[in-house]
Amino acid sequence: MEALSLLVGQAEQAFAAARTPAELEDAKARFLGKSGAVTMQLKQLATLVADEKKTRGAEINAAKQQVEFLLGQRRQALADAELAQQLRTESLDVSLPGRHRGTGGLHPITLAAQRIEAIFGSMGFDVADGPEIETDWYSFTALNNPENHPARSMQDTFYVDVNDGEGRPLNLRPHTSPMQIRYAQAHARKHAGADPMPEIRVIAPGRTYRVDSDATHSPMFHQVEGLWVGENISFKDLKAVYLRFIRTFFETDDLRIRFRPSYFPFTEPSAEIDMMFGSGPLQGRWLEVSGSGQVHPQVIRNMGLDAERCIGFAFGSGVDRLAMLRYGVSDLRLFFEGDLRFLTQFK
Repeated sequence: MEALSLLVGQAEQAFAAARTPAELEDAKARFLGKSGAVTMQLKQLATLVADEKKTRGAEINAAKQQVEFLLGQRRQALADAELAQQLRTESLDVSLPGRHRGTGGLHPITLAAQRIEAIFGSMGFDVADGPEIETDWYSFTALNNPENHPARSMQDTFYVDVNDGEGRPLNLRPHTSPMQIRYAQAHARKHAGADPMPEIRVIAPGRTYRVDSDATHSPMFHQVEGLWVGENISFKDLKAVYLRFIRTFFETDDLRIRFRPSYFPFTEPSAEIDMMFGSGPLQGRWLEVSGSGQVHPQVIRNMGLDAERCIGFAFGSGVDRLAMLRYGVSDLRLFFEGDLRFLTQFK
């Protein structure tokens, strides 16, 4: 019995000397492993007679339970020490401000587009949306821009490796004018036989694509086109509508516009629209903001309308350019680089 008490004491000392879980497992093996001191005591029972085996076995089992108890205590002590050290090294300073997840915001181009839609919506214009991959007919021919016409080079675009069923490849639309044609065709079908036919008043905002890239141009850009067609719509209406739009968009009446003669195959006569601020850093400079004109009679016919009765105007403005002027941005590429230092200014 004395030998077993000594063995338990030795185990207690060995366990206490262990500073890590690995060292404790080594100490355990010395006493409770296959060749450990307690295990060897149990193996020696085979040499004893029955009465001695019963008494000695009870003593050895009691010693084994003590060793296992001491082992469990040391394991728990090491685990508690490790946790305490972890809490010390990974503690939080609750006096520091918390880390909050920032809230997102709309992109400045989206903000500008929403503002444009709201302004024209207040003037009774619908908003039309349609495909960005278009047929040659909607992108060019229906707009009085037939094949091999030199004006097509003004809207050089990208093509996809799929044709329209007549051998002409589909294209990424170079403007949102195809939606004007689609909307007008649907309008003509809906009101077929009506006399007079209700006016068409619509804007078509969206992404467009051209082979162009520099500080003020991008291969992908955003455009908004407007169309107002009826029986007595003139350039006077175009000027009134666009002046109201541009002054509302920039939130100032100290702003002028002018019409400068130009050429577009889908309008006749055609004009560029320039604007000038009466104050601020851009004061006194004419800035081009839109192309416009009276809708060409052939385009009216392609819409499914009577060119003898229907007349109207169309315009097209770059949403990106309007956003640049509104927010004072000098390089168009900043809108598309994804730099949060730039974008968070518009939240």
